[in-house]
Amino acid sequence: MFENKIILITGGTGSLGQALTRRLLKSKVKTVRIFSRNENKQVTMKSKFNDPRLRFLIGDIRDLPRLKMAMEDVNIVFHAAALKHVPVIEYNPFEGIKTNVIGSQNVIDACLHEKVETAVCVGTDKAVSPLNTYGATKLLMEKLFVTAGNYADRRKHKTKFIALRYGNVFGSSGSVVPILIEQIKKKKKITITDPKMTRFSVTMDEALDFILESTIEGQGSEIFIPKLRAYSIMDLKDALIELFGDTGVNVVGIRPGEKLHEILINNDEIRQVYEFKNKYIIVSPDKTEAQIKKTYSNIKKTKLSESYSSDSVKKMSKSDLKKYLSDLDL
Repeated sequence: MFENKIILITGGTGSLGQALTRRLLKSKVKTVRIFSRNENKQVTMKSKFNDPRLRFLIGDIRDLPRLKMAMEDVNIVFHAAALKHVPVIEYNPFEGIKTNVIGSQNVIDACLHEKVETAVCVGTDKAVSPLNTYGATKLLMEKLFVTAGNYADRRKHKTKFIALRYGNVFGSSGSVVPILIEQIKKKKKITITDPKMTRFSVTMDEALDFILESTIEGQGSEIFIPKLRAYSIMDLKDALIELFGDTGVNVVGIRPGEKLHEILINNDEIRQVYEFKNKYIIVSPDKTEAQIKKTYSNIKKTKLSESYSSDSVKKMSKSDLKKYLSDLDL
């Protein structure tokens, strides 16, 4: 699917954007365009990758005319640009809406205007029954993408819009693991929000596999969700202490907008959920089961009877976590 294609990644200088770029450059893509605001990160990334197929475009997804220029002749768009830090967006909700909601609408409009073949937005478990502003903005991003096709003449606009939803990438910048390791290195007590907390776990390689497979398999207007394991924050704490040393623990309590457990599929979504290979798919409610089974081979109604939550799925063991941490080379 990616051979000889021109691909654009919004937020391409972030952790996911760089990892996705590295994976795409292993295929026979024609060009990968990196679209982001941070010129310093672009200069650093250009030097690190040193690949003639890369193009670096300064721009903000809030700027629709710039997006349209950037998407000229593009075949596939991966939309990963977002404001992502929960406490920051709680304090700056207007900015979160401008980037995560209006910016996503701009990406859709630019894709339709430039007749992009496939557009994929990267979502989060925090969009499910959102408790914080960040989750609410990412829920709206999902809604925009899965309904984008309803507002276009399908004879003129062939863009397939696909939404992805998964948990935090294990060890990515700004996530809990690097923060806790940095605290240990500085001989500080590691901060635990709540001993009962659980989170879904996905490595960067697993996330990339999921993104690219879903891009190939997607037919448009669906949400793809991977089948994941979860971990307990206390098991993570114990694994970190065994690997890096014990500097003590400070329980600080859950921050504003934070959940005790994350959910990837809530109870009300289950009736629209199907299982397909190693994924769940939330399909459009206006499609009949016969239409769905005709679109995807070997798809079946889910066996889920309750919400797909990080406290109810299989947990990673402490030894699994230690292996993950060792493989991250942090």
